[in-house]
Amino acid sequence: MAEERRFRSASGAPIALRRRQHSASCRELAVRGPRLQLRSLSAATSASSAFAWLVLQNSMVLSAAIFITLFGLIIYLHFVKIDQESLLVIGSLGIQVTSSYASGKESTTFIEMGQVKDVVINEAIHMQKVIYYLCILLQDPDDPQGVSEVVPLFQSSKPRLDCLVEVYKSCQEILGQRKTAPQSS
Repeated sequence: MAEERRFRSASGAPIALRRRQHSASCRELAVRGPRLQLRSLSAATSASSAFAWLVLQNSMVLSAAIFITLFGLIIYLHFVKIDQESLLVIGSLGIQVTSSYASGKESTTFIEMGQVKDVVINEAIHMQKVIYYLCILLQDPDDPQGVSEVVPLFQSSKPRLDCLVEVYKSCQEILGQRKTAPQSS
């Protein structure tokens, strides 16, 4: 069963949160940002080509400008523009964090549930604004009460607090099941 709700990012861009429950202890939460518009891409390429032609009126420079623009676009789509960030929380195994780039490339990180201390909403001050972000606290192996690392989530889409609360509640439902389940020795 999947449901999708619309939210806004910290910058005001529209984003969508898709929540899919695979089982009672497995939930997938995906935040999808706005897709790259072909119209704006064509306009940027045309503008840079026209600028190069008008300024220098040299076909060699125009060819170079088009090549550099296309090369830059490929780099942008493959390494920078993230279309979707997802979180797969499996109560008995761990948390998988995936970033899907506009080029189709995916980057995945898996965190074992034994390393997860908690999932929290944190706040930071950025450019004279308070922004909120979701993060995973990793348990310190030497100190059971301590935190060894903080792993921020949804760094590209930067959802606002109302969206983060939805994701947080879903994560806590599954983490709560893990904490109340009898521990086998």
